[in-house]
Amino acid sequence: MPRKIGSLTLYSIDDLHELLGISKMTLRAYLREGRLKGRKLGVQWFVTEESIRSYFEEDLIQEQSASNTGKKSKTKLKYIVQGVNDLVSESEECNTITETLECLHSQAIISLFQVQITDAATGEILEIVKARDFIERHRE
Repeated sequence: MPRKIGSLTLYSIDDLHELLGISKMTLRAYLREGRLKGRKLGVQWFVTEESIRSYFEEDLIQEQSASNTGKKSKTKLKYIVQGVNDLVSESEECNTITETLECLHSQAIISLFQVQITDAATGEILEIVKARDFIERHRE
């Protein structure tokens, strides 16, 4: 059941799972990746109705933009190789897939890293990929 605070309606992961039929794990991933805007209060995530609306409107705008131009727009990407826990706090920014792969291959323990794929122009996080998955995806 969503929580009302004045005119603000807050939805928990459980609420969104029931309303939208999306798995809780997927919802948490969307929140961590920044695809869905929310705030963590204590140990629980909360999302406003406005954030849910903006998530769906953003998808519609992107679809309309792609259909108007007749093709998908080519976004310049930036790749940030970063440690996944407190043991590895280093982070390195790369501009190409080749540069990112070289950086990953230079790491002693690949499983301690992930790659954050970001829109270079806006800084928006598009995807976060485990290092091994990134290497598999871009293997020649």
